[in-house]
Amino acid sequence: MPTPSDKPVRHWFITGASGGLGRHLTEHALRYGDRVTATVRRRTALEELCETYGDRLTVEILDLTRQADVHEVVDRTLRSGPVDIAVNNAGYAVVGAAEEMTVEQIRDQIEVLLLAPMLITRAFLKPMREQGGGRIIQISSLGGQVGTPTHSSYHAGKWGLEGFTESVSREVCDFDVRLTLVEPGATRTGFASALHYTTESTAYRDNAVGRTRRYLETADESVFTGDPAKLAAAIYDTTRHPNPPLRLTLGSDTYDAVHAALTERLTALESQQDLAASIAYSD
Repeated sequence: MPTPSDKPVRHWFITGASGGLGRHLTEHALRYGDRVTATVRRRTALEELCETYGDRLTVEILDLTRQADVHEVVDRTLRSGPVDIAVNNAGYAVVGAAEEMTVEQIRDQIEVLLLAPMLITRAFLKPMREQGGGRIIQISSLGGQVGTPTHSSYHAGKWGLEGFTESVSREVCDFDVRLTLVEPGATRTGFASALHYTTESTAYRDNAVGRTRRYLETADESVFTGDPAKLAAAIYDTTRHPNPPLRLTLGSDTYDAVHAALTERLTALESQQDLAASIAYSD
């Protein structure tokens, strides 16, 4: 086990820490001597870590769709001492055609993926600014840059998070508050448990929506190349950099897909250069 460094102990706030990347990141920070306030849906999810790390781990129960609870947990965390690194990690995906999604499914998806991270980010900005700096890590995904059928509400949340984060990062960089969007690809984090399916309609059963649904329903996670422990280590290392990247693209699949998407968008943009200039007033 690594021994704690001579660097000051840092305080992390991590949402969605009961499993997957959130748990790996919680374990990594604790292993290297830091403190963590971890939010979960079930307190028993982190019992083993509580026994191992004692008062360096604080567990909070939090449902991100309950805005009042979000404020209460963040306020209580800040009363316990300064937070150096906040990680908006919790999430899930509604799978199905946009037409199949209920209003409740869409609302809950946006509240968890976008509204809650916005509220948590805002809550930490002032204390981080006043303490002279801090880090906010937004767990986006390949889906924050590339759109696929069946994930329209998920993409709305992740693309919105990317725009929000890019804007805020420019507002607070003078205060040494740094924001980083982490964009992992297919990672072995038990993704199936985070997929919520719509009620399938016959209209979409045999097109791209149906084919994608079939793939997700039968996908074998063992083919995913992303190692969540290595992903957590890469995120941790980034928080030690004095000038971290705005976007951290992790996974060869993510790199290839984002590169292709950005290249396609740039090509489409360049093809419209003359049209873009044509709508100006004539002198």
